[in-house]
Order: sequence, then structure tokens, then C-alpha cells
Amino acid sequence: MTELNVTTHQSDPANRARLRWRSRRGLLENDIILTRFLDAHEEVMTDEEVDALTRLLDLSDNALMSLILGSAEPEGELDLPQVRSLLLRLRQA
Repeated sequence: MTELNVTTHQSDPANRARLRWRSRRGLLENDIILTRFLDAHEEVMTDEEVDALTRLLDLSDNALMSLILGSAEPEGELDLPQVRSLLLRLRQA
């Protein structure tokens, strides 16, 4: 039986550094929330949660802030259970 060589977010320091770098935002409020969240949860995030965060990081700062504050809800391709779950956690950060 051969073992698959699967790279996960947690097993790849470059992926972790890239995620943290992408979380640095131009809007200070986003930057603070994301940094606090990663400081508290990065080491235990699942690949599904990393995928959800990556999807959110593709948004503009204002769209991301609206979702974090709850003044908007995910729509279209973002309307996924893992994105909604991550947003709930971010709102508590």
C-alpha cells in the first residue's frame, strides 16, 4: 500500500505564510480582525476553512468588511456553508 503525499495548509509553511500575507488588508479594520483571527486559530484551521478564507480574501476590502460586520451576506459563489461558518467565527474575533 502506498502513502499519498498530500500537502495540506497546515503541513506547508509557505501556504501558511501566503495566507497570512494575503490577510494584510488596506482597510485597517479588516487587517485587525483577520490578524486577530489568524493569531487565535491559524494553527487549527482545516483546509476547508482555509478555502473559505481564501474566497473571502478575493473580495475588495469594503465587500469583505460588509460581510464581517453582517451588513451583507454571502451571495452567489460565496454562499457556501463553510464561508458562512467562517464568517460567524470572524464576527466573534
